[in-house]
Amino acid sequence: MKKIDVFNGDADGICALHQMRLAHPAESELITGVKRDIQLVKNVVASEGDEVLVLDISLAKNTDAVNALLQAGCKVMYFDHHLPGELPVDENFTATIDTSPDTCTSLLVSEYLGHQYVLWAIAAAYGDNMMASAEKLADQQGLDHMQKDQLRELGICINYNGYGASLDDLHFTPIELYKAMQPYENPFDFIANETVFQTLKAGYYDDMAKAEALEPAIKTSKSAIFMLPAEKWCRRVSGVLGNDLSNKYPERAHALITETGADTYQVSVRAPQVNKAGAGTLCSQFETGGGREGAAGINVLPETEKQRFIDMFIHQYA
Repeated sequence: MKKIDVFNGDADGICALHQMRLAHPAESELITGVKRDIQLVKNVVASEGDEVLVLDISLAKNTDAVNALLQAGCKVMYFDHHLPGELPVDENFTATIDTSPDTCTSLLVSEYLGHQYVLWAIAAAYGDNMMASAEKLADQQGLDHMQKDQLRELGICINYNGYGASLDDLHFTPIELYKAMQPYENPFDFIANETVFQTLKAGYYDDMAKAEALEPAIKTSKSAIFMLPAEKWCRRVSGVLGNDLSNKYPERAHALITETGADTYQVSVRAPQVNKAGAGTLCSQFETGGGREGAAGINVLPETEKQRFIDMFIHQYA
């Protein structure tokens, strides 16, 4: 019998797994990818009796692969906060899925574990732009302003590392980053002692300094669309920049359209902070789109579909 951990390569997925394996140590096979690589369960090779833990990827995008594992006699435990579609009905399938706009997978895992490693969940919530939820939980733990700032910066930097068209765009692969975190029960020790974090921090601030020069290509009273060129730093900041803009302009929806090829784009959408709705529904209307209602995206948007997306985005948040 083997254990297989399947997790999103962003802050939420990595911190969720870190909490689980701190609470339940085990040698496991690790399967992950860049933030947008969410059809990960199809990469699992398992047999009867194997245990598969899936964290922070939409069940709707992995239904067939999960059903195949269950049919093979595997046990599947699922934690997520994205739109799930129809849940399998099988004695070997257990799921904790909550699509509320103010929760994330690491918060769900923290609750499941009785908040044993809640500081990592707070960092993940900050990274996933669940600022109010992170602040509330931080206050409950009695964290001071400086400690909150440290966990916020940590979560944002881990999240930033997950964005890119391929692993080559990232400073560290998600597996490398997770393994660097493994020795640390306390995120403040990771912040103080781990050179990996210092590298991420420097990369984040360097890329975001470049992003400050960007102006909206299209702006209305309720929304703004940014067009980003096909450069590595643009692909790396696409998610964290969307979060940053969302926090600066909470009443405005944002879309970042990044060139990924001659005739293709990658899209990140953030619903307004004052009404975290519509992003997942909008992006799901495109072939490679999906996400949650507050934040979503499209992996590959053809040039022929770009104007349709722009029109639908503006109409969605008019």
